[in-house]
Amino acid sequence: MVEKVYVTYNEVHKLCQASADRILNDFTPNLMIAIGGGGYVPARILRSFLKRPAAPNIPIQAIGLSLYEQLPSSNPSNPVETPGTKVTRTQWLDLSSLEMVNLVGKNVLIVDEVDDTRTTLEYAVKELQKDVQAAADKLGSGEKTQFSVFVLHNKDKTKKGHLPQDMMDDERYLAARTVLDVWICYPWEATDIDEHDRLAASQASY
Repeated sequence: MVEKVYVTYNEVHKLCQASADRILNDFTPNLMIAIGGGGYVPARILRSFLKRPAAPNIPIQAIGLSLYEQLPSSNPSNPVETPGTKVTRTQWLDLSSLEMVNLVGKNVLIVDEVDDTRTTLEYAVKELQKDVQAAADKLGSGEKTQFSVFVLHNKDKTKKGHLPQDMMDDERYLAARTVLDVWICYPWEATDIDEHDRLAASQASY
């Protein structure tokens, strides 16, 4: 049976708070791209902690990528999902608008909730790099866009996907917490938040 760990909204909030200074020290973002749906909440919380006095809020854009598939379960109220093998693009930046142009030469922070197999993150980084480079070429701009990644949880396991070596060398990858290979249940997935919080309170520290 897959071990489940329940994470509360308060924990997510504190993980973002604890990571904000390091993000600002290592990589001050001009823009965030949240990978839906798990990246939406941490991206919005991070924005509050990354904001500096008299500075505007960091814009947040969204992309949708899906790698997980729900498998049949003997307990319908407790389904288990497993990583799939192919990334499905469900939402992307509008390449015909100014969105891609606005990314050229910027520091862009990609936000997701969990780094499991790293396949989704690899896809996101590669595709965004490719699209931004195309926009830069169209503009005739030599400005370089720097991408960084933030996740709430990194699972300590062998990864199928890979991030650019320069990103790892420059410490532009940050996980708020590294955990064992467990199934993490986030509060925004809960249909009964009180039960979710009860289970979180009853579990051992992870």
